Amino acid sequence: MSNKNSPPSKAKIVIISGPSGCGKTTLHKALLLSPLLKGKLVKSISATTRPKRPGEREGRDYLFLSTEIFEERIKKGYFLEWERVFDNYYGTPKQQALNLLKKGINVLLCIDVKGAKTVASEFPQALKIFIKAPSLKVLEVRLKARGSESRESLSLRLKVARKELKEAKHYDHVIINADLNRALEKLEQIVYHDLGIGPGF
Repeated sequence: MSNKNSPPSKAKIVIISGPSGCGKTTLHKALLLSPLLKGKLVKSISATTRPKRPGEREGRDYLFLSTEIFEERIKKGYFLEWERVFDNYYGTPKQQALNLLKKGINVLLCIDVKGAKTVASEFPQALKIFIKAPSLKVLEVRLKARGSESRESLSLRLKVARKELKEAKHYDHVIINADLNRALEKLEQIVYHDLGIGPGF
């Protein structure tokens, strides 16, 4: 790492991005449960202004903030990156990530492509992995299966997905999530190999 924020350690930031419905959240949660990564990779808890979903817990899944507090923290430079996505704010607390890196612990970020671009500009050695569905049609089916998307919301998410897919070429690796187990296996291999803590391909 070469910028002023970079701690003097070999720890890295691992970024997972992809359109809504591609399976990136499921994959990154499964990656964190890998026995070979225990103590080697920690999720950075993002902050958001969106409401909690069923089963989510404060401090485990997200830091849930009011819009007023979030905007106040933006002004204070609290975030490593932040974006407004579908009318809600999302951001990565800066100090949390830096503290982990200083301890030699690799940090996992599950963020959108705009946030990934911001982080990568500050940490050029970050490992960037893009997750995509086999096709836009499959992505649409997965989004509909959530049962939480209105027609307008679904249309907007698909429109954004088309733009995000164009950014895949800027990532170090692209994984097509046609089968969750195979996608997870490939993700594990990429991370093990890149971080030097396990076998590669």
